[in-house]
Amino acid sequence: MSDATQTGTGPRTPVALITGGGGDIGGASAARLAADGWTVVIGDLDLAAALATAESVPGAVHGRRLDVADPRDISAFVEGAGAEFGRIDAVVCAAGIEPAQDLAGIDVDAWDRTQHVNLRGPALIAQAVLPWWARQRSGSLVNIGSRTWLGGGHPGYAASKAGLVGLTRSLAMELAPLGVRVNAVAPSFVRTGFSRQRGDERMLDAYAERVRAVTPMGELVRPEDVANAVAFLASDQAARITGEVLHVCAGSQLPTFL
Repeated sequence: MSDATQTGTGPRTPVALITGGGGDIGGASAARLAADGWTVVIGDLDLAAALATAESVPGAVHGRRLDVADPRDISAFVEGAGAEFGRIDAVVCAAGIEPAQDLAGIDVDAWDRTQHVNLRGPALIAQAVLPWWARQRSGSLVNIGSRTWLGGGHPGYAASKAGLVGLTRSLAMELAPLGVRVNAVAPSFVRTGFSRQRGDERMLDAYAERVRAVTPMGELVRPEDVANAVAFLASDQAARITGEVLHVCAGSQLPTFL
């Protein structure tokens, strides 16, 4: 539990919001934070998935519907959670999409939605939570990025994740006077429901094996590995860390990775 939740009147349970909480990484992050004593509110476009995750995770986890491409949904999600639990100590932006489009196949609508979900969403979430952090004089924002910000990938997705690093660093500067830390976790390929946007299971099996074979540690990253990094950055153990990108890549972020 975060030391920032201690006051003169005794301990107070910290509250975390997680977007994309119905997915594997968001769900693993919810489980890890709940195990650490946080109250967690997960939002997901798929309400059934959010509720299923909330029910499956031991601890105080609550599922809500959230479309991070809709500013009105974002406002309602943040205001509802804040009103219900009285504070917001951490936000984890794990919602994301990755249309499998190369340059020749770019669809403008898909490109725009990718930027709205992956990049504009975290900015608007932070904006909505800002009044809470201004009053509390503390907080932590953890953005889930991707190794593709270094090495490239599908153009719309890689551009959104590179932009997310820029957003992370900009908000770290702007929010530091409020005692708010802003960091990103950048995983390499993780075999999740999200990765099925790349293709069918047979194609994913082959892709995962290629990634594993050329990754320095010879292992694939798991959702739990990402969640451990999220929990660290959200906690007071990372009290003097802001503006950083923590790669959870089994070494594939290194320049020698091919």
